[in-house]
Parts: sequence; C-alpha cells; structure tokens
Amino acid sequence: MKDSLPSAVMEFETINPATEDVINQYKIITNDQINDKVKRSKAAFQEWKKDANKRTDFLHAFANELRKDKENLARTATNEMGKPIKEARSEVEKCAWVMEYYADNGQILSTDEIINTDARKTVIKFQPIGVIGSIMPWNFPYWQALRFAAPSLMVGNTIMLKPSSATMQCGINIENAFDRTGIPEGVFQTLIGDSSIAESLIDSEIDAVTFTGSVPIGAKVAQRAASRVKKTVLELGGSDPFIVCNDADIEKASDGAIKGRFINCGQSCIASKRFIVVNEIANEFIEKFVKKTESLNVGNPLSDNTDIGPLVNASGLKKIDSQVKTSIKEGAEVLTGGEQIGKKGYFYKPTILRNIKPEMSIAQEEVFGPVAPIIIASDNTEAIRIANDSEYGLGASIWTQDLDKAERLSSVIESGIVSVNNVVASDPRVPFGGLKKSGYGRELSRYGMLEFVNIKSVRFYDQLIHNHHVE
Repeated sequence: MKDSLPSAVMEFETINPATEDVINQYKIITNDQINDKVKRSKAAFQEWKKDANKRTDFLHAFANELRKDKENLARTATNEMGKPIKEARSEVEKCAWVMEYYADNGQILSTDEIINTDARKTVIKFQPIGVIGSIMPWNFPYWQALRFAAPSLMVGNTIMLKPSSATMQCGINIENAFDRTGIPEGVFQTLIGDSSIAESLIDSEIDAVTFTGSVPIGAKVAQRAASRVKKTVLELGGSDPFIVCNDADIEKASDGAIKGRFINCGQSCIASKRFIVVNEIANEFIEKFVKKTESLNVGNPLSDNTDIGPLVNASGLKKIDSQVKTSIKEGAEVLTGGEQIGKKGYFYKPTILRNIKPEMSIAQEEVFGPVAPIIIASDNTEAIRIANDSEYGLGASIWTQDLDKAERLSSVIESGIVSVNNVVASDPRVPFGGLKKSGYGRELSRYGMLEFVNIKSVRFYDQLIHNHHVE
C-alpha cells in the first residue's frame, strides 16, 4: 500500500515475508517497452469495444481459469505477501465472482438511457474511453486489480496493470490467466517493474488512471495525471471506526471486531482500525475481544490452521512496532500482544490497546497491521464525534440492535461505506470508495463502471431550434 516513486533501478526482487527468502528477481520494463505496450492496448481497444457479447464470453472464461488455477494463485499470493492460505483462496473465489457478475450484468448496467427533452429523441450513451492505467497495491493483489478490471473491461476499455513490486508474480498470473482464455492481444497487460515506472505509465498515451495506495503517493499520481488532463479514481485507505453502542449484541460485535481488525494481518484499507465503545458496555466488550484475540493462531501462512500470517515486509513490521511503542509513551495500556514474534519473518502479535485518546497518533494515523486501539465514548453522540474526527472517510461499522438508531447514526457518519452489525466489505453490487483523504470516485456497481466511460448525450431534432440564446 505504501508505494513511492524513487529513481529507476534495473532490477528488483520479491521476498517471502514468512521466511525472508528471496522468491524471484525481475528486470524492470523500459519506457520504450511501456510505450509499445500502450500502443498495442490502444490498437486492441478499437476492436474490443465493439462486441459486448464477446466481452461477456471472455469474462466468463477468465472466471473459469481463476477457479481451475485457484490453489496455485492462492499459494503465490501467500508466498509473496504473507496472507493465510485460506484467505488467499477466498480472494481468488471472490475475483471469479466479480468477473461473473459483470459478465452477467454489465450490458444491463451500461445500457442506453432514453429521456424526454424538446428533441424528438434523446439518448444517453455510455461508451468506453480507451486504455486505463491501473496502479495497484500488494495487500489484495488479485482482488484490487480485478474489482477494477471486471467492470472496466466489460464496458469496453483495455487495461495496463502496474502491480506492486512485492506481488509481481500475482500480477503476471492475472495476465497469464487472461491469455489462456484466448483474449485478443493487448486487452489486458501487466507491466513488470517497481514504483519507478508509475510516472512513465501516467505520461504514456493511456487515457485515465486508477490508483490504490497511500495518501502521499495518491496525491502525486493525481497531480501528474491532472497535468496531462487524465481522469483519476483514487482509493487511498482509511482509519475506519468500529462503533459499539450500548445496546449492541456483544458476542456478535466481538466476533466482528476479530474479523474486522485482523483479516489479512490488519493490512486492509477497510479494516476496522478505531474501536469506539460506549462506556456502559466497554468492559464486557473488551473482555470478549481480548479473549478471542488471544485464541488466534499466528504462524506459517501456508497452513490451513493459521489465522494470521506475517506483515508484508520489514518496514511494515517496524512501523507497527513504532506506532505501538509511541502509543504506550502517550499513555496507552497493552491488554494483549504488543511485540514481534520470533527472529525469522515479519510476525507481530495481535495487539489490543486501551486508554486511547482521540488525539493520540495511533487514533489519527492509518494503522496497517494487527493492532486494535480502543477508545471509550460516554454515549453515541460522542462516539460519532470521535468517529468523524479523522482525515479519512472510507468505511465505518455500527453495532446496535436498534435499527432506527442505526439509521440516524449511519446518516451522520462521514464515510463512503457504512455497515450495520457487520464489518465493512467490498461487494460487486455496491459502490466502493470514500471521501476526505480516503480518495474520490467509486469502484464496483454501476457507479464504478461509469467512472471510465464517456457519458454521451445524443439528441435528434426534426428541425433547427432558433430560440437558443445561451450555450
């Protein structure tokens, strides 16, 4: 998630975060090679955009390829970035689902609209815009690439994927799976390189850019794309509040807290990252949360019994450890965890912190790892105030058995997504995205599909209209 844009080097390597062994080395693509691939993509676009039925068939075929190769795909993700193998398998399955969803529904979601105007006939058409550059992170290396690709390909665009250098083989696997379907050359291409090639991709003849990653790099991507008049969609992470009201089902809420905080070792944009608990039920919730956290199995991510694997790299481990130590200096209490595990691999104990104040750094920064800071609120009003006191606005979850209360609270939460009595999760049928420094634009649903189309209005008149005096 934390790509940067340093000067180019000729090679880079991928490292297994559980063993610290080098997996592979890659040569970085040159600028000329990038430009050649973009030309190929632009040429492919001219045919790809013409036949929606063929696009439907290719997306279905791709979903089948994912399922056939699920175990290999899952093991590659686990080896490259450390997620438990059972989570990696689920990620591949979800990717197959998103491809099928847009294959089945994409033509309906992008069908022409007929509206009434002074013209004899008025039509709004949704047409693809061309080649989309996709700059993606490592934490869900298949899902984040394909949740964008599925609707964009279905509507008729072609794609240039720049995966994270940490999960390069996952990105290569995606292109290989497309190739096995017999998809036309140039429709989907993966660029082999580190973050140094991002600027060259943006500067090339692509037509738009989608980016998922950190706020500082997202700002640089947006600035560079805007200077070349290219549209961007940015998903920049979050610090999602998990609000436990005084009438919440504590058993279900504590189960949700485990899933919401510790999925993918806490390395998720929409992970629950600030636990805001109303004072009346705080002790009961915390007791259950701690007990369930301590039962999690941390270890070899290739084992089906493992719940939490390593962090993605040494810098991620160092940052999490630093955030915890800083919070302790600021007055936090460690209820469980709070330290690195073992001498090999980037493992960190699942951690719960109490006595967190909203102004502490750990409550203001994005915490990208298995650490749960708990903030006690006097009532629901204060809980909402604390939740909204953030520079992020991606997702939020509210736990209450009063649905009228849930309606009121969800309407005033400053986020793009709200889940009531469940953790935040992306879904092909529902728009995904945030506000504030969590980014702009949407992925998924019809709204995500329409981010990268030309919304063209066409009006048919019987005669020239003479009374138009303004543009």
